[in-house]
Amino acid sequence: MYFCNQKFFVAGMSKSGESSAAFLLRRGAKVYVYDDFISDNVMTVMKSLEQRGAVIVTADAYESAVRACDVLVLSPGIPIDNALPVLFRKMGKAIIGEEELGALYLRATAVAVTGTNGKTTTVSMLNDVLKLDGKNSTMCGNIGNPLVGVAEKLSFDDYAIIEVSSFQLETLFSLRPHVAIITNITEDHLNRHYNMENYVFLKSKLIRNLRESEFAVLNYDDERVRRLAELTRAKVIFFSAEHRTDGVYYADGDIYCNGERVFSANDMRVEGLHNIYNALACIAASYALGIDLQVAAKAVCQFKGVRHRLEKVCEQNGKTYINDSKGTNVDATLKAVACMDADTVILLGGKDKGYDYEPLFEKIKDSRVVHAVLYGENRIKLLNAAIKSEFTSISLCSDFYTAVYVADHTAKSGQTILLSPASSSFDAFSGYEERGDAFIKAVKVG
Repeated sequence: MYFCNQKFFVAGMSKSGESSAAFLLRRGAKVYVYDDFISDNVMTVMKSLEQRGAVIVTADAYESAVRACDVLVLSPGIPIDNALPVLFRKMGKAIIGEEELGALYLRATAVAVTGTNGKTTTVSMLNDVLKLDGKNSTMCGNIGNPLVGVAEKLSFDDYAIIEVSSFQLETLFSLRPHVAIITNITEDHLNRHYNMENYVFLKSKLIRNLRESEFAVLNYDDERVRRLAELTRAKVIFFSAEHRTDGVYYADGDIYCNGERVFSANDMRVEGLHNIYNALACIAASYALGIDLQVAAKAVCQFKGVRHRLEKVCEQNGKTYINDSKGTNVDATLKAVACMDADTVILLGGKDKGYDYEPLFEKIKDSRVVHAVLYGENRIKLLNAAIKSEFTSISLCSDFYTAVYVADHTAKSGQTILLSPASSSFDAFSGYEERGDAFIKAVKVG
């Protein structure tokens, strides 16, 4: 891609948009920056880019800027069916995403991870493995460190461990990792992708253009993921916690690779079946990369987990507080609920992502959850699902902070208060991190 005679319209001033604009400006491109929501922070970012040569696009100059530009660089937060990309398509102009831009200039060995749940943990765990093995490894992508911001800093001897979301896959075409991991595929983001067929297709893009010399690490126990093996030319390594596969599997408390015992799951610091799956994926990727599996096992067992995923905040007044703000879909919340070993008051709610919540409450009825506090934009939808499922131990609140207060005063000594919302945070927060931090602050202040 030649930069000096092309004009780029960078839409969305999140971390990915800011990084894309900075990358293009360094290469002498003419860059127009735009966001349809101008907060103080967004304006600060745009002014900084303007000082480096960017042109700020205002709402009244929107269409003329589109006509002037050759390429749209779309932030993952903006859907592909938004009016802006639709206008670019009608004009026959190119649309790419930030990860696509980064992928075009990536020299490092790439390991890419997608799936509904477990992406961040798997990326973080594998990064620890590579570092313990003496490799220069960088986590990037959807984990919060844009690929385009690190691509040129990494050499051929380095490793990029890339978390890839379905939003990013909408505009990602050139990434061909040496190892691609799909952790699982369950219902998520249907308010954006419309149906499961579209969602599964987007996830499958990560392995469709792999070559015979590359590896696809797939969850054998997830039927949707298992079927994707038919779509790739890559060598497939399955991982399973239910079957003794030819690849990596869990049996009788131990992790095996190609029939050889690697380590005991009891030695892992993180608990839960979901973390066993993350470890299986990590060992499979380590095998594909040629890493000594005993080194990989040591790193996996030492791994302490990631923030906002079943993070123990504190114990006070006889109660335990768990921050699982990263539980933004039904499947993630059910995995968190399954880890509870005490009676639990759960906080559910936020922005709806198109789920049917009845299966959530059907399974909650048979868990350690004794009460649910419903809050946020989708609280009435959650309430209706709870009533249909005959789960009636509920409280209804309008806002997040009231919900935390109610949960705290509902829970008894010896019980757990679990924030695992099964919903996006965007009704009230900028992301799950801000929501999790708000929970931690409210709990410790309270």
